[in-house]
Amino acid sequence: MKFYLDAGTTYSKIICDSLLDKNSEIFSATTQYFEKDNKTFFIIPTKKLKILNLEYERTCGHMGKGCFHENEIVALAKGSQKYIQKDATILDMGSRDVKWIKFKNGKFKDMDWNTSCASSTGATVEMLLKFYDVNIEDLNYCKEKFPITCGVFGLEKIMDDISKDIEAKDAISKFIHGIAYNAWNFAKKPEKIYLSGGFCDNKCFCDSLKTYCDVEILGRFILCEGLMND
Repeated sequence: MKFYLDAGTTYSKIICDSLLDKNSEIFSATTQYFEKDNKTFFIIPTKKLKILNLEYERTCGHMGKGCFHENEIVALAKGSQKYIQKDATILDMGSRDVKWIKFKNGKFKDMDWNTSCASSTGATVEMLLKFYDVNIEDLNYCKEKFPITCGVFGLEKIMDDISKDIEAKDAISKFIHGIAYNAWNFAKKPEKIYLSGGFCDNKCFCDSLKTYCDVEILGRFILCEGLMND
């Protein structure tokens, strides 16, 4: 059996190319798993990777190391190709950064990757939910958005709203709408986005993004799938 690792800052995604015995130690570390096409898919807190005695065929991501390590943009491009049309923009929204690639006539055309300002990506949202004791399921699309140019300023706006007796979940929803708007702008305002990464599980973000373009959700394992494609 072979393991493929997308090692993110907060959560890591692992695909095993076979079905595993449920007594395997990897199941004790996982927060979510499913089986599909005779493969096993895992989401694991990155801090728990070190307790697993696994050797990986290929890796990508900030925390990946050893063996064959792939560039994330290359993994994203390879993993998304079987899902997209000839002309497509793929946006990957993660815990720490945001990146996009564009295909024209089925061939790679353009890309960008923002790693210098990650204060309004997934990790910030997770901290906000934890700090204000809000469940992600309680967040709903809000027509109003914070015009965020910096995540820090966005945090100030959330605190301002809460000081005015606006519920934390509504203030955070405005913040997330602002993130969605910025992501669409960052990707050069495409008519359709194929969405990859942790924000696929954030309904508030997806519903906000859908107000600007069509959205097709690819899920959280696209980079891992790219590692499996030669």
